[in-house]
Amino acid sequence: MAPIPGSGLAKGLAVTLRTMTKKTVTEQYPDTQPDLPPRTRGVIGLFEENCTVCMLCARECPDWCIYIDSHKETVPAVAPGGRERSRNVLDRFAIDFSLCMYCGICIEVCPFDALFWSPEFEYAETDIHELTHERDKLREWMWTVPAPPALDPAAEEPKEIAAARKTAEKLAATQAAQAAEAAEAAHAAQAAEVTRAGESVEPTRAGESAEPTQAAAVTEATHPKPTQAPPAEPAESVQPNPAEATHPKPVVDPADPPEGQS
Repeated sequence: MAPIPGSGLAKGLAVTLRTMTKKTVTEQYPDTQPDLPPRTRGVIGLFEENCTVCMLCARECPDWCIYIDSHKETVPAVAPGGRERSRNVLDRFAIDFSLCMYCGICIEVCPFDALFWSPEFEYAETDIHELTHERDKLREWMWTVPAPPALDPAAEEPKEIAAARKTAEKLAATQAAQAAEAAEAAHAAQAAEVTRAGESVEPTRAGESAEPTQAAAVTEATHPKPTQAPPAEPAESVQPNPAEATHPKPVVDPADPPEGQS
């Protein structure tokens, strides 16, 4: 269906009429600060600890307004016999905001999340040279960077969090298995001790408990029974010899010499 001639003009006049009927609101800046969106491009903050001096932001900047200086340091080996390594140390990181056009390319290409947008925009200066912010000033802007927005509940879980969660679950499962094995070994050892103790103790008679036996043992230990001498064996009965009875042996005097001696 072809558009009706003059329909576009009618729509534009309708918008104008709606705007004319609304009350005009004037924001009293700077007494009242504006309510800015969370992703406002105000100024760039630097998180120095994440910077590895890769120079990627300075190479990708279309205005060449980022200045970076660094030097190399030798890091000693961690383990004995290891190889020494060298790392870049940041000496200067500055952004000239008199040249910056706030395209955000430096923030997007930073692979280590060292640059962030801050909604602060009140940094006008009377001297153009003071618009070059060194790393100390850029570090102060980091405290004004808002927190990142929450993830969508239906979004896919980040790979880093998923890998960390799987590692934690695997470690927890390993620890639980080790604890179960230790408990089973302790139970088996306790059962073996009970079995050995049961074999070394004499079985009690039916109807008797072990407590009277232990009490009797304690009584014997404290009050020992008197030792009884074994009964004397009866003397053998000696039968008299009839010959000795009819012919008694002569009584020999020890003082008399034996026969054949004078």
